[in-house]
Amino acid sequence: MAVQAPVGTRLRSQNQRRKRIVQTAAALALRGGVEAMQMRAVAERAGVALGTLYRYFPSKMDLVVAVVTEELDLLENSIIRRPPNAETAAGRAVDVLMRATRGLMREPELADALVRSLIMAEVKTDLGPRITDLLWRVATGTPLVTEPPAAGAAEDGGAPAEPDRESSDYVLAGSLASIWIFELLETLKGHRDMEQVQHRLEIAAEPLLARF
Repeated sequence: MAVQAPVGTRLRSQNQRRKRIVQTAAALALRGGVEAMQMRAVAERAGVALGTLYRYFPSKMDLVVAVVTEELDLLENSIIRRPPNAETAAGRAVDVLMRATRGLMREPELADALVRSLIMAEVKTDLGPRITDLLWRVATGTPLVTEPPAAGAAEDGGAPAEPDRESSDYVLAGSLASIWIFELLETLKGHRDMEQVQHRLEIAAEPLLARF
């Protein structure tokens, strides 16, 4: 009788396999853009069966979203390590948005595919909510992570405080995130350079975040 691996071991293996797939897709995109991210090529290079790849990522667009999500993870980690230090909420928010813009523009074809998927609603992505959460946190001065729990306390430390997503402050942060997505699209079209994007975001952020 075959002995099943413990649940924790299986989950680690699945997470590692998923991460390997995403890293392989990112490497292919780096060399040849989104066109190079053919599902069969990703499966072969990642060392998984094509059916396994489709179980993790039902479509190529799902894979694009996963690759860009990795970039968002890097952005969040960079903000934890080096928080924006501007005196105003608007200044801190623009710092975050420009870091996100520069990160996504390292892979413009992936960013373009992602933004277009947002517009066409081709695949579910949490780009907007994650950016909005980041903006709300830096604007309000809410830490991205909490202090570790004291000895003997419940092990729920490390998780950021959840914003009230129905509050006026959160809606304002979301409006700025929407403006940023539009500016990112204009940058991808070649209509904006980084200096123009930053200038326009600064203009939008000042009135939107003035109450913070």
